[in-house]
Amino acid sequence: MAIWSYSFVIVQFACLMGFALTGPLLATQPLPLLLEVGALLFGLWTLWTMRASRFHILPDVLAGTQLVVDGPYRYVRHPMYLTLLWGTLALLLDVLTPLRGLIWLILLADLLLKLRYEERLLGARFPTYLAYQQTTHRLLPFVY
Repeated sequence: MAIWSYSFVIVQFACLMGFALTGPLLATQPLPLLLEVGALLFGLWTLWTMRASRFHILPDVLAGTQLVVDGPYRYVRHPMYLTLLWGTLALLLDVLTPLRGLIWLILLADLLLKLRYEERLLGARFPTYLAYQQTTHRLLPFVY
């Protein structure tokens, strides 16, 4: 496992800790709370689809890993990253401060770099990954 893998995860957790230390973890306003619940449900759907036993926070492709292309993976290649961004965006909108905005942007940059790195690894491991890339969006359905 490359040092990059751990670096991405360390930054990711630092950002999540930043959100935890700068405001509530459960949105208090109606719209951000609705967004947060939506992110939670989407994340649970993703875990159900991939089976929690196959969940791995590092971007490295483990031995015996199978390519998952159903459930939310039909629409986006990185639904767990989307879940994190969606949920933290809800928290940002709930308590909007410059520091939280910066933390969210750092998380966004980290996850974009992490997904690019992970896609290179997946492309090297799965010959069908290129075709899968052509039929799905990376992170945001119909946009990116």
